[in-house]
Parts: sequence; structure tokens; C-alpha cells
Amino acid sequence: MTEIIVTAPARLHFGMLDPTGLGARRFGGFGVGVEPPRVVVVVSSRPGDGVIVCGSQAERATAFAARARAAFGLSGGVEVNVREAIPPHSGLGSGTKLGLAIARAMAALSGSAPEPEQLAEASGRAARSSVGCWTFAAPGLVVEAGVRDGGSVSPLVGRYPMPEQWRCVLALPLGVEGLSGHAEERFFRRLHDSPAAEPRVSRLLLTALLPGLLRGDIEEFGAALTEIQREIGSMFAAQQGGAFHPRAAPLVDALLALGVGAVGQSSWGPSVYGIVDSPERAAEVAGQLRIAAGAGTAVEVVDFDRRGAWIAGGGSGQAAA
Repeated sequence: MTEIIVTAPARLHFGMLDPTGLGARRFGGFGVGVEPPRVVVVVSSRPGDGVIVCGSQAERATAFAARARAAFGLSGGVEVNVREAIPPHSGLGSGTKLGLAIARAMAALSGSAPEPEQLAEASGRAARSSVGCWTFAAPGLVVEAGVRDGGSVSPLVGRYPMPEQWRCVLALPLGVEGLSGHAEERFFRRLHDSPAAEPRVSRLLLTALLPGLLRGDIEEFGAALTEIQREIGSMFAAQQGGAFHPRAAPLVDALLALGVGAVGQSSWGPSVYGIVDSPERAAEVAGQLRIAAGAGTAVEVVDFDRRGAWIAGGGSGQAAA
């Protein structure tokens, strides 16, 4: 029996460059991988035909597996075990990372090693944002340009390493979800039909956030990121009830009150992050945020992904993409 294991990090989505589609390319965006949470899938060949799926989020995984099996021309039976999954509809890229991980494992069973764009097509992901695709491929903060009409994966225009000492305090309100599926599609359709003024995200990204990151200046980076979050949040306010998800907003305020300058909501939330410049500071902030947030929110210190998705089989490991 051939067995393939793929591990992929969650991702933080920091913002879109052109959500209304005023330019030639719509959406675009930037973000970074974090771990944990993560996806871990084990895919193996088996006698017979068809796909058998067990473990977390089995229904979603079954659809991804069937699509990827057909895309890579596998004719025999396949078994998929989702050992770990990212909480769904939490703003952490759960569907994209699960789909890409399964597609990468299926490709390995077929003897191929496709590019990230092929993995996205095989799993049916990256229709709007390609941040999940490019953070699957390798570590670092990624910037992607957006898609043209009828396009698939957005081109990667930059990848920047996160400083080794920086850490993320990740807060996930329990029992609630962010916008997804058909409701998300309807919102972006309305936004495109009635575009607002173009956000200042691109300027803030190029003139403040990235220079701050490259210099390791958490204050410059954080001020730009927090301003970007409020800029994008104001465009989404009518849909989500404010600049942030109702359960995310108090966490954003709490982190700002604790002196964290780089704060935001990942995608539609409700996950909230605060980025600080040392593990010690992260542990301090996390402890204080747990008290402020109460039992209804999971708070933990996570590191930025340092390797991208990872594939192992037959006792060896290598970069997945």
C-alpha cells in the first residue's frame, strides 16, 4: 500500500487590494501562514474502486477527493483520513488548505508533482483569493495580484519572510462562523454592481506595511496593517454588522487596549490576530486576552509558518509544492 501524508498550515488573510473590481484584476490580497491550526491528511491506495473518507470534515473532504482523483487520473481505490482540520468558516482558510492537501496527496499517488495553480484547479479553490494557495506552496507573507474575468489562480507578485522572533496571538470565538458560500458570493456580486471608492490598501501595503516588515519594525508594520483592516472592514460593514464580525470586534478592541499595534480579523472572521515582536510578549498578551475574552474564546500563541505545506511518504519528507 502506498501512503502519502500532507500537512498544511492555516492562513491569516490580511486584506484585499480591490474587492469591488475597479481595476483590471479583482480581489488580490495578502496574508501569511500560521501553525497551528493545521490540516493533516493521509491518503493511501486500496483495492477496489472509488473513494473512502474518514476523520474530520469528511463530507467536504469527500468532494475534494473525488474531484482530485478524477483530475489526476487515478483509477484504483483511494482512502482519505483527515487526521487534523482547521475550524471551518473561521477565517483561517480551512476549505482551501483541506482541498489543496488532498489534491497534493492524490497527485503524489499518481506520480506527479503539480504546480500550485494545478492543485487549486484540481480542488476547485482560489476563485477569489489565492492567499491560501500561495501560503500552501511556501512560507512567508504573500502578495497576490488578483484575477481577471474568467481567471483562476491570481499571480504571486511577492513573498517576504516573517521575522524569526515575531509571533501571533490567535483568538477564535467559539460557536460562531464567518460569512461563506452563497452568502459570500451574493455580497461580492452586490459590491461589484455598486462599487465604492477604491480603498487605499495598495498604497498602505507598499509604502508602510512591507517596508515595516522588511526592516523588522513592528510599529510601522502594525500601524499599516491595523489601518488596512479598518479600511477593508468599512467596505464590509453592511454585511457583517460593523467593521469587524460582532464577536471579533471586542477582541480587536481588547488587543489594542493591551498595546498590540498589529491587530485585525482574518478574512470574514471570527478569528482575530494580534502580531507582536517576541514570544515573551506574545505569552503575556495571550494570558491577558484570555482573561478579557472569557471562556467563549480560544486564545493561543502561534508561530508563522516556516516551511509551507509538507508531504511525506515511505518514511521521507519534502516540501509539498
